[in-house]
Amino acid sequence: MTASGSIEARAAVRPQRRESVPLGILYMISATALFASSSAISKLLVVTYPVGEVLFTRCAVGLACIAAFILPRTGLAVFRTAKLGAHVARSVSQSCSQTFILIAFSLMPLAGAVAINFSAPLFATLVAALLFKEAVGPARWAALMVGFAGVLLVVHPGPDTFQLGSLFALGNAVLYGSVTVGVRRMTATESTETLTMYQMLLLTCFFALSLPFGFAAPSPSDAGAMILNGAANALGQYWWTRALHLAPTSAVVPFNYFSLVWAMLLGFLVWGDVPTLQLLIGSAIVVGSGLFLLWSETRRRVKSS
Repeated sequence: MTASGSIEARAAVRPQRRESVPLGILYMISATALFASSSAISKLLVVTYPVGEVLFTRCAVGLACIAAFILPRTGLAVFRTAKLGAHVARSVSQSCSQTFILIAFSLMPLAGAVAINFSAPLFATLVAALLFKEAVGPARWAALMVGFAGVLLVVHPGPDTFQLGSLFALGNAVLYGSVTVGVRRMTATESTETLTMYQMLLLTCFFALSLPFGFAAPSPSDAGAMILNGAANALGQYWWTRALHLAPTSAVVPFNYFSLVWAMLLGFLVWGDVPTLQLLIGSAIVVGSGLFLLWSETRRRVKSS
């Protein structure tokens, strides 16, 4: 057998990564439904239980679910890292971010809080430009300004209409956008499994610190809802990651905005919240700006490769 024939034979038996854009899209849409359901369950729970308790149970259940997937394959080696400080800083920021969004859920309609949360990519681009000096051209700056205008429409900060929950939702978006930039830079040396395990472990520990300041023993039905909340969030994270594995980011990430559709539907069915025209227009502007930034980033990477 010739050398070229030997190479072809080895290539034929080497396992190929299987990609399926339709299946990836299905996973992403399913993940958004789970994320929206988890948000709705959290919004229901914080009426009765402290925010810290709801977040702790969600993270603890999520940690158990994710550890069951990861640890049998990696063992404790998954915790080997040279960036423990970065993991801790990321988790501190995320604990504040998740606390803010849960407070926002308790103070305003679900769809409005989710719509504001979708401005996180705008803040991520702004943080990357200001702190890490990443290049942002005129078109992307224009998209940022248009996106912020959409956020203002959703927030409607007039003296008679501004909601305190909007402020917490904005705080979450800023922190989440900053975390996104940090995680993007950490992926150069840290595996997905390491990032996920440290995230869930440290968040669980941080939220456990809040339990002495507020804890209410849940009823059996509410305990079941807390477990369901954590499992839905963990499965959503897994399906979201699976979607990115099966298809290019540019093909599946736009479908992440289905979360807003589910949030509006759940808000109407559970709380009777009817989306206002201002919310719909503002949400469309925010989503459009986010999609433009995604398209711009994808095109820039293609040109540089």
